[in-house]
Amino acid sequence: MSELTFPTSFLWGAATASYQIEGAATEDGRGPSIWDTFSRTPGKVLGGDTGDVACDHYHRVPEDLVLMKELGLQAYRFSIAWPRIMPEGTGAVNQAGIDFYSRLVDQLLAGGIRPFVTLYHWDLPQALDDRGGWLNRDSADWFADYTAAVVGALGDRVTNWTTLNEPWCSSLLSYAVGAHAPGHHDGGEAMAAAHHLMLAHGRAVPVIREHCADAEVSITLNPSQILAPEDPTEADLDAVRRADNAYNGLFFGPIFHAAYPEGMLEDTAHLTDHSYIHDGDLEVISAPLDNLGVNNYFPIRVRWSETPTGNALPGCEQVEETTPRTPVTDMGWEINAGAHKQIVQRSAVESGLPVYITENGSAWPDEVAPDGAVHDTSRIDYLRSHLAAVREAIDEGTDVRGYFAWSLLDNFEWAFGYSKRFGLVYVDYETQQRIVKDSGREYAAIIGSQH
Repeated sequence: MSELTFPTSFLWGAATASYQIEGAATEDGRGPSIWDTFSRTPGKVLGGDTGDVACDHYHRVPEDLVLMKELGLQAYRFSIAWPRIMPEGTGAVNQAGIDFYSRLVDQLLAGGIRPFVTLYHWDLPQALDDRGGWLNRDSADWFADYTAAVVGALGDRVTNWTTLNEPWCSSLLSYAVGAHAPGHHDGGEAMAAAHHLMLAHGRAVPVIREHCADAEVSITLNPSQILAPEDPTEADLDAVRRADNAYNGLFFGPIFHAAYPEGMLEDTAHLTDHSYIHDGDLEVISAPLDNLGVNNYFPIRVRWSETPTGNALPGCEQVEETTPRTPVTDMGWEINAGAHKQIVQRSAVESGLPVYITENGSAWPDEVAPDGAVHDTSRIDYLRSHLAAVREAIDEGTDVRGYFAWSLLDNFEWAFGYSKRFGLVYVDYETQQRIVKDSGREYAAIIGSQH
């Protein structure tokens, strides 16, 4: 079998997220999100960029559907903007927000494209952050009510539901590292936020099943393969354990094993008394799922440091993240398809579930050439090598059901603003012109060659 020939049932897609592409930030009743606030805070986002306009997808769905068809996509993964549905986070539902996503779903289905809906991709209503956000245990109830509103409206047509996208980013990156909204710097808060996010996920699972009889329910995690030095000391191996807990075990443990990973609560006892963990929580969090979404781009290399490193991740104060091996992407991320295969395999083992690669891709400094095309050969190389790694994982027995390239469009790349381009389609942010890159054409050719 060719390295890029996949099982007949394998699903081919691309992914986006609401705040990164939609724009229309104040239109049709949408309330502000924590990312509207964060991006307006001086120094938080490169260049002072915001998602106010982004790719203007809100007004350009028909145009973007044409691009999806041109790429041959069989599925499209997108997220719902909570503040479009409930501008205050709870209470009244904004019908205009429901209607936008209902039209999107109808157009996807009419085009033969299967919708994969993510309920939360980081754009928490600002009104809820004003009430404590993910630090407030009530957030689990808020999310369950929001879930009921969305699935109640779309569950007659959408069967693939994901509760959360990358709760690691919504907790550790946002509350400990401070690089994402709401931009806090407190490891104890990060642990509480992670727990409440998982509790919200667990509460949402039965709500989805109640409102969608045929639901396939999932969560999307972003696990990372943690790599030790070549000749690791015992201390280095402990650094790997701590980093693995902070990146992976924090979510693998409660969601799939109804327990926090070995040593993590002890390692973080100086940050928090863990009183946010209540009796019965882990049973709720570990609600049975139908598949697991895996977002992965690069591995992380670590070693032990005798002195504190400034590492903000809980329990990792003396864990040093070392320099990635070359080659690296425009984000500085190590290109390592072998590590991608390993983390996909581990994710399947940890979860005991079929896996979808719900995000994988690479950023490059793309430019439009004199011939009007975007010749992104590095992205093509990355794409092919990582697809080959997925193929190897399947050959070795891992149940991988599909692949979603990140991203359909160049877009607002969070704290990096518009400085990093991940898209299969180039976006001129001044004119909103879309140009299918060479990588998009390659992806379309790969999809077209399958059957």
